[in-house]
Amino acid sequence: MKICVYTIALNEEQFVERWIESAKDADAIYVLDTGSTDNTVNLLKQMGVNVAVEKITPWRFDVARNKVLDMIPNDFDVCISLDLDEVLMPGWKNAIKKIWKKGITTRLRYIYNWSLDENNRPLVSFYCDKIHSRQGYKWTHPVHEVLKRIDGLEVFVQTDELIINHYPDSQKSRSSYLPLLEMSVLEDPQDDRNMHYLGREYMYYGEFRKAIKTLKKHLKLKTATWKDERAASMRFIARCYKMLGNYRLSNRWYKLAIAEAPYLRDAYIEKAMLDHQQAKYLDVVKEVLEALTINNKSNSYINEVFSFNETPYDLLSIAFYNLKMYDLSLIFINKALAINPKDERLLNNKKIIEEKVV
Repeated sequence: MKICVYTIALNEEQFVERWIESAKDADAIYVLDTGSTDNTVNLLKQMGVNVAVEKITPWRFDVARNKVLDMIPNDFDVCISLDLDEVLMPGWKNAIKKIWKKGITTRLRYIYNWSLDENNRPLVSFYCDKIHSRQGYKWTHPVHEVLKRIDGLEVFVQTDELIINHYPDSQKSRSSYLPLLEMSVLEDPQDDRNMHYLGREYMYYGEFRKAIKTLKKHLKLKTATWKDERAASMRFIARCYKMLGNYRLSNRWYKLAIAEAPYLRDAYIEKAMLDHQQAKYLDVVKEVLEALTINNKSNSYINEVFSFNETPYDLLSIAFYNLKMYDLSLIFINKALAINPKDERLLNNKKIIEEKVV
């Protein structure tokens, strides 16, 4: 079985050695550089990578990924799309060989740790599926691109033994995302996934009214049936109304998000944040305690970090303090500190609470 790793690159010299080290067991590595001005290309070539250089104008992620896919010879069985800020964890090759059936399997789902803390513990994890057969696939959409099966039957396999970690460059610009998402929605206005992403991007840019309008469009699409993503659109609408100062509508949309996916913590915690902002401390307690009955994260990109870190306990501690229930406040500040023991605000809050405890 022949396995290759491939990607596109632009000014990624800081990641090259780590990336190649994680992928070194591949039978070949292919990279399309799209115009680096640093030492990315030289480093890749020095380390034996098959590199081509081509600027893509106008820029589209799917066009670039299809061009590097075209570089891979047809006799490869398995292709791993691995960005330069991602790392294959040890044992990945054996995991593929163990589950991949040559001539039958076409695509593999694996654990993708999208966000990790400073101790390398996963914060947001979900199944990803960018490992595929050489034949029968192409990339689609200008951004948030996806693999599409274009020939033959698609046969998935899934394993928890193959893990890819994501270590993003926080300084890297995402300025191209918004216009590319607008282009993507114009090209395919019925694509629910990119409509959701476009609404989210408007929210990130502070264009809250555009975000609300776009996310409501997402919810009306016939194909928008995945409850996790629908609930996320509702939360983002609520978040936008909150930023616009309309707490009544924000509260309404958080309630809709809870009703849509009551098995997810996120809407409960965000509604508790809204109620905390309005000093509705009994409601904060009710919502956070309900959220804490949900112990399992869904394996999707929808997960919010704040739903499973110290935030729920922090909210409870503040709420109980304001309700003059200082013993309970102390219990929950200690739970928050058990998760994030170096947080100065939490440490200061504990001192204040302790002064109230007899």
